[in-house]
Amino acid sequence: MAAQSTFDVAVVGAGTFGAWTAWHLAKRKQSVILLDAYGAANSRASSGGETRIIRMGYGADEIYTHWSLHSLEQWNELFGATKQPLFHETGVLWLAGPDDKYLSDTESTLTTVGVPFLALDQTTLRKSYPQVNFEGVKRGILESHSGVLMARRAVGAVVADAIARGVSYQIAKLEAPDGAGRVATIKSSGGETIAAGTFVFACGPWLGKVFPALLGSRVFPTRQEEFFFGVPAGDTRFATHALPAWLFMEDEFYGTPNIDERGLKIALDLHGEVVDPDMQSRIVSPGMTQKTRDYVAHRFPALKDAPIVETRVCQYENTSNGDFLVDRHPQMENVWLVGGGSGHGFKHGPALGEYVAGQVLGNAHAEPRFSLATKAAVQHRAVH
Repeated sequence: MAAQSTFDVAVVGAGTFGAWTAWHLAKRKQSVILLDAYGAANSRASSGGETRIIRMGYGADEIYTHWSLHSLEQWNELFGATKQPLFHETGVLWLAGPDDKYLSDTESTLTTVGVPFLALDQTTLRKSYPQVNFEGVKRGILESHSGVLMARRAVGAVVADAIARGVSYQIAKLEAPDGAGRVATIKSSGGETIAAGTFVFACGPWLGKVFPALLGSRVFPTRQEEFFFGVPAGDTRFATHALPAWLFMEDEFYGTPNIDERGLKIALDLHGEVVDPDMQSRIVSPGMTQKTRDYVAHRFPALKDAPIVETRVCQYENTSNGDFLVDRHPQMENVWLVGGGSGHGFKHGPALGEYVAGQVLGNAHAEPRFSLATKAAVQHRAVH
């Protein structure tokens, strides 16, 4: 590549948000360069790891239900075109205890939007999934056509298809722009200068480090630990045909079935400690290990003494309330800030990328919920 390259748009960050933004801009005949310091969906990134749940339920938040539907269509179109089966239609099972308001709101929204689901009482749940202990569960709903995306490989598929559409892709550490007005170029740590008409920073948990004065107190990267429990030999009760992905709001745990024989995945959705994505330890803690073991023993009795066969420490990058951040930088007129996946964003990559492309090109309505002005320095989680 030449010492200075010029593009219509430079997208910094090749996770699900950045990759799909580059893809949609290329589809609209823009010249695009996509850059990432460590590589697409790398092991430090929030888009790294093997699996992510894609579900339509969001309580009363209809906007995210629409986006999930639209995103699943686009994920499946990409996987079909590239012949990569990276979506497992396991279904997604929502579970509610005595307080079932969120589940009721979800049912109402799914009905309004036209998403099919099955309502299951406790008797039906026990009959359908005898491998699960439903103590304390009042009822549930099953999104039959939702499921699990193969996260790291899915982002790789987006990047590969974007490259095929003409996107330039480069692994490079970039110097953050500063000052005010219009940004003409950004420089890499290797000395290369990249010129673009517009710069999109989709840096996930690094957004606060790239723009510390503006976002250091508004993007909260939190430590999240995941565990995979080995299933008993010959036991198929935890396979994708027998157990859906599931979420229990009151327990604040979620999980996926035994995909690719990696074991039953379990994680706590409660936000962990605030961390630095470059420096945090990627070793699970003894406290969370025991908490998760105890939970698995309670909910999945057959796995009481199961070995932990794999672990992962990643991070959410939370905004104050869980809504995404998509807005123009207040001092740099051609710089866009994109992030705040907040633990639920991965699935929305296609819809968000399409939205960002529309904002950058100036031909789409701006959603007020995604504005920088709505992002506070104190967390009050409202989106799950």
